[in-house]
Amino acid sequence: MRANAGATRSCPYEVIVPGWPGIDDRTVAEVRDDPSALKGIGLKQIVDHYERIIRALPQKPIIMGHSFGGVITQMLADRGVGVAYVGVEPGQTAGITTLPLSTLWTGTPILSNPFGRNGAKPLSKAHFHFTFGNDLSRAESDRLWETSAVNSSNRVFFEGVASAFNEKGGVTHVDYDRTDRAPLLIMSGEIDHVVPPAIGEAIVKKYRRSGGPAVVDYKEWPGRTHRIVSQDGWEEVADYALEWGVSHAEAQSTTA
Repeated sequence: MRANAGATRSCPYEVIVPGWPGIDDRTVAEVRDDPSALKGIGLKQIVDHYERIIRALPQKPIIMGHSFGGVITQMLADRGVGVAYVGVEPGQTAGITTLPLSTLWTGTPILSNPFGRNGAKPLSKAHFHFTFGNDLSRAESDRLWETSAVNSSNRVFFEGVASAFNEKGGVTHVDYDRTDRAPLLIMSGEIDHVVPPAIGEAIVKKYRRSGGPAVVDYKEWPGRTHRIVSQDGWEEVADYALEWGVSHAEAQSTTA
């Protein structure tokens, strides 16, 4: 999902929002009409894609990602390519076994068919309403589906669930105890059905278990759904994330 680039009206920073492999700069309609490029795309391939883009930049960036993008953000943090990281309602990385019932239900359309592991399944309007539009009427949610919903890369879901129970060898493995990781912020939405606050809290607890010097902060947003990056009032969330990222990046540069 693409975040809004103009989060702060006077933002002096360049915002780069490259899409996943298979999405890139294609429109919603184009992806729906031909989702074949998404088939078989896995998390490592996506993370490698972003790492190549980041390493070509003139300096290390602040990296932010939403949902599975939050998983990717943590995997990039493990590779040390940024100066600060923000995981917005991030899914579970390897070893985070907290799985609320609402989370399981949101993945059911894809995970219920193991033969579709390498497919690219669309979300129905009803499931989109539960997953992203649970603060909206069904009619409002359906209108949003028309403009925003694209097919999922099924492999990503299967890898994410499998990794949750395989901390050492899962695709989404990260070193929670790494002492030289740049600052990380995890943000949750109070009424998020996909990644409820219990998951964000479990992620932060896992990072903090070592008691090391790496900064790991947590922020929960009341009344926010999994559509936090486009829900009414998204600007407040974006401004908070940017201000946190900039302040911690600047602190890093003064101590380097």
